[in-house]
Amino acid sequence: MPETIAEIRLPTRELRDDIPFFTKVLGMRMDSIYPADDPSVAVFSGYGLRVRIEKGASEPPGTLRILTDDPDGFAGGARDLTAPNGTRVEIAALNAPLVMPETVHSFIVRRLADQAPWIIGRAGMQYRDLIPDRLGGSIIASHIRIPDGGPVPDMVHYHTVGFQLIFCYRGWVDLVYEDQGEPFRLHAGNCVIQPPQIRHRVLYASDNIEVIEIGVPAEHVTTIDHDMKLPNGPARPDRDFSGQRFVHHQAQDATWAPFRIPGFRSRDTSIAEHTGNVAGVHVVRPGQCASAITRHDSDILFTFVTEGTMTLEGEGREPFDLTAGDAFVIPPGMAVRYAAPSDDLELLEVSLPGVFETVTVEQD
Repeated sequence: MPETIAEIRLPTRELRDDIPFFTKVLGMRMDSIYPADDPSVAVFSGYGLRVRIEKGASEPPGTLRILTDDPDGFAGGARDLTAPNGTRVEIAALNAPLVMPETVHSFIVRRLADQAPWIIGRAGMQYRDLIPDRLGGSIIASHIRIPDGGPVPDMVHYHTVGFQLIFCYRGWVDLVYEDQGEPFRLHAGNCVIQPPQIRHRVLYASDNIEVIEIGVPAEHVTTIDHDMKLPNGPARPDRDFSGQRFVHHQAQDATWAPFRIPGFRSRDTSIAEHTGNVAGVHVVRPGQCASAITRHDSDILFTFVTEGTMTLEGEGREPFDLTAGDAFVIPPGMAVRYAAPSDDLELLEVSLPGVFETVTVEQD
């Protein structure tokens, strides 16, 4: 294959003013300059970038972003510079810390019948937003589907997140994860958590696959890893990823126990334990006794109705009749009751933190 080089062209009025800025201030290398008697073009390279500064070029000066693990030691600690040719240069941290926005609490009901739009997202997947206001940017919950099964055009990638859950709602999907051994099939009713920056890839999906994906915070970066090949060797299931361990929860191995709300039972996915109580995930079904009115003190409490029907009674609100595909968020301190549950009702509950207090409210 012939050698190929790409460069970005930027304008200048006087090249001699730009040379010391790009070489001494930014620390780039000058690779070429011409003509010799009165230079009007110079090419600089560095940090994976090749820049051609050309006298009289018609393009606007543009902006360069340089990411470094030592921003205080780069360019004298400046964060925003302007080159003599007018190009703006931003200096930023290479691995910026994850910022967790403060939760803006609200009561939300999102019903499938309301016809929220499906948006085409990454790798051709269709996304339906389950928390439109994102609680101030603290969380995103998506109902994702792929109508046509087969190979998924995905690449090895990772997410810079605080917490991420994939719950298989319908169908199945084949996945592979860093240090978790060979690819495996995630079946309906089962889930995985994707610890921060674990490399993974979606391989193959059944027809009409649907998943519920939770991400914290709402806006987080997805990075393609062009170098890692998966699977990547012997499994290391206990590996720690920023304080979290990978979980593949399988329904057939779960134990049902009384739920935090009287009148219901649940299977704990062990996610609270494996995330250091960052988050908890339960699958919930009706029990034998009547449901109670309760309040909770969890910062975020999201619920998705996977099967059946129920009526959500909230303090100061009209009742909501819910069915499969609906979702709701209950803010802390709000009194609610999960009324009239059908026998086949099943809920997916995600909380941050994983363990929190629920109290029963005495009825007048």
